[in-house]
Amino acid sequence: MKRIAVLTSGGDSPGMNAAIRAVVRVGVRKGLEVFGVERGFCGLIEGRIKKMSFNDVAGIMEKGGTILRSSRCEEFRTTEGRKKAAVKLREHNIDGLVVIGGEGSLTGALILYEEHTIPVVGIPGTIDNDIGMTDMCVGVDTCLNTVVDAIQKLKDTASSHERAFIVETMGRESGYIALVSGLTTGAEAVIVPEVPVNYDTLSSRLLEERKRGKINCIIVVAEGAASAYEVARSLENRIGYDTRITILGHVQRGGSPTAFDRLLASRMGAQAVHALLNGDHCTMMALELGKIVHVPLKKVIENKKTLDMSLYNLAYQLS
Repeated sequence: MKRIAVLTSGGDSPGMNAAIRAVVRVGVRKGLEVFGVERGFCGLIEGRIKKMSFNDVAGIMEKGGTILRSSRCEEFRTTEGRKKAAVKLREHNIDGLVVIGGEGSLTGALILYEEHTIPVVGIPGTIDNDIGMTDMCVGVDTCLNTVVDAIQKLKDTASSHERAFIVETMGRESGYIALVSGLTTGAEAVIVPEVPVNYDTLSSRLLEERKRGKINCIIVVAEGAASAYEVARSLENRIGYDTRITILGHVQRGGSPTAFDRLLASRMGAQAVHALLNGDHCTMMALELGKIVHVPLKKVIENKKTLDMSLYNLAYQLS
């Protein structure tokens, strides 16, 4: 193996740049030529492939987003689109590809390997932490710190004005962000897609809290469970609080990565290069009990991570 490429695909997550940096620098030190693919799989189909050096990745570890930029590519979902991508890789004599992204991106990498025998290695990069076989994904820790900081600020205002704040987080199919941020900020309720919400039961709980002297209320809701406006309408006539809505939106994706995410991304990026060099050609880097391990991509895709219900129960007990 003499030439490898790296791309970022799907939604960005803090720490992707640290992973890119590790792939480039470890690859170069191992005597490889390393190329960056701009705009994910769309850029790969278009042949937007450029050689990268040590200097190209200097000073990027502390930056959010991805210097290679990202996109969601409908064409790559087609057989013809993937064929074009494989042709572009072979035109550049690229022997292996590192894909940094979420479930959709890793699925695309797996299919590219199965259809065209392109050696691929995945790095899980998604704030939802919904990739199977890994304890954490790149970007999760930074996202949670951003959300927790926002909720703590809202609690100050909620207490000052005796209000209920409905905070909507990202998470169309996974309630992980809402659950962990709600648990670690002492939110009165967490609403996630995985658990149907009973507004009558929730209202009764909040009213009991108020009778005990609670002067504020924070409810964290994942966007895939319900909109913050829907939750507010369902509760405002029941609990008697003055209700306010905060939708955190894409601010959750940005920001300088935490030390944890920088370290995780760097370790995974370095190991991705070693995997390609060692002939481990259809695998994903995963964090397992503090160690970086190699997990077959097919196994990753077949074992989607589910919400840890013990955390959900703990959040309920502590609220």
